[in-house]
Amino acid sequence: MATYEVALVLLVDPSGAVLLQHRDEDVAVSPNQWSLPGGHIEAGESPEEAARRELWEETGLTADELHLLWSGPRPYEAGFPHTVTLHVFSGTTSARQEDVVLGEGQAMVFVPRNELLQRELAVSSALVLALHLKGT
Repeated sequence: MATYEVALVLLVDPSGAVLLQHRDEDVAVSPNQWSLPGGHIEAGESPEEAARRELWEETGLTADELHLLWSGPRPYEAGFPHTVTLHVFSGTTSARQEDVVLGEGQAMVFVPRNELLQRELAVSSALVLALHLKGT
């Protein structure tokens, strides 16, 4: 079984909204679902370096600072043939919606806190957003 390491970013704007990506319909993982920006950790890269790179590539944004929020196995999903270790970083930004550059996916949107769990979320993002909402 293939194993992967992935870095995700939970980026919060001044209003408390969280940046979510509406994934493409033809991707292998979580098609048409909402997820945190992020992706594979490349050889020689630390999880935080990957988180910063992926955030920039997918959104054109940088985080004011990043802190490790959670690290662990991706939640089980039937038919998902990989073992994935997630490294999820939280950070803040003063960026606004109009500053976001869509580098990947169907949309990249700052979603208000009270609407986060109303989206069809990817399993890993559902787990992390629940932790975020509990802790804040």
